[in-house]
Amino acid sequence: MFGRDVVVDGASIDSRSTRPGQLFVPIVDARDGHDFIGAALRAGAPAYLTSGPLEAGTAIRVADTATALLDLGRLARTRLPDRVVGITGSVGKTSTKDLLAEVLSASYATAANERSFNNELGVPLTLVEAPEGTEATIVEMGARGAGHIALLCDIARPTIGVVTVVAGAHLEQFGTLDDVARAKGELVEALPAGGTAVLNADDERVAAMATRTDARVLTFGTHGGDVRAEDIRLDDALRPGFRLRTPAGDADVRLAVHGVHQVTNALAAAAAGLAADVDLDAIVGALAGAELSALRMQLDTLASGARVVNDAYNANPASTLAALDALAALPAARRVAVLGTMAELGPDAAAEHARVAARARDLGIRIISVAEPAYAVTGPDAVVDIDGALARLGRLDADDAVLVKASRVVGLERLAARLAAGPDEPT
Repeated sequence: MFGRDVVVDGASIDSRSTRPGQLFVPIVDARDGHDFIGAALRAGAPAYLTSGPLEAGTAIRVADTATALLDLGRLARTRLPDRVVGITGSVGKTSTKDLLAEVLSASYATAANERSFNNELGVPLTLVEAPEGTEATIVEMGARGAGHIALLCDIARPTIGVVTVVAGAHLEQFGTLDDVARAKGELVEALPAGGTAVLNADDERVAAMATRTDARVLTFGTHGGDVRAEDIRLDDALRPGFRLRTPAGDADVRLAVHGVHQVTNALAAAAAGLAADVDLDAIVGALAGAELSALRMQLDTLASGARVVNDAYNANPASTLAALDALAALPAARRVAVLGTMAELGPDAAAEHARVAARARDLGIRIISVAEPAYAVTGPDAVVDIDGALARLGRLDADDAVLVKASRVVGLERLAARLAAGPDEPT
């Protein structure tokens, strides 16, 4: 250690968002975080880790800062109660996390990862950043291959594990759906015997994970499960309502979020809430007020009266098909989907884009494709950038509904922002 003794409160890996009191952990990736130690100190970091040079202030030298961050996460976990929920799956992780955070907050002081910070950086940071007095912690867990979820579980040691869906996301890294299931099931295998696995009964690969754990199993689904939805209906703003059936009783639920596919995420949150001993009435009330992170099934009404579904945070075949179904359910005379690349699909990428295009045709939805020939859109609706998409959309009115969706690398959220700003507003 170099420098005087200091007290730190939390940790940061980004000097731009470092708060006074946080330990700065410089990560070496595309850029070397050691280059920003000075900026972090100026932002108020009282100390930093380093595997490189020493600068002014208090420093702790480590062999590898990323490994040290994992160890910080393990240490932070020992200070938290054994009410830690891990959430994984190909789609729905963040939405389920958002809904569950509201559910658990009805009974406990709850900490959860920000946005989609769900990897070997985000998980330890979530644990380190959990405030004193935290009673429940939610940790979203992403994976790029076998062993990644197991590593995150070694850090977070979840007592409740939620698996949403196994679908064709990131197949470029995983290979097959069975490979995805094996990797996601590492969460279930890591649960203690006294824990609870919350599994999607509608997904056969997820349901089969019940054999991979000694923990109690609680299932959810729209077609079956211990926690299930019946009489699902949508209002004109795509907000679902349904009858919730659970081992603790039944209740009517009205969600504030948009899209019928959010019912499955709400069921997962309700089941995990029951596993954490949250009262059913409290679960229903929490779900009614829960909101999602930005750019996920965000429904905006423009000044012209046109509706825009901004689901531009990310895209894979399952989530894009669900978003198309949501667009089709909106009351409108004309429906347009502005779609960009669904990334990391591996050798099936062309076929998956074609499948999405076929669903759009079946639903009577016009596609404007942005720099993605695999949708097989020809003519002027095949554009190369956001300006081209805006030009093809033209003037929108109350008879129009538009979906904006692509993998995050495409940046189609900028299109949604320009639509929301209006034709005469700077963006």
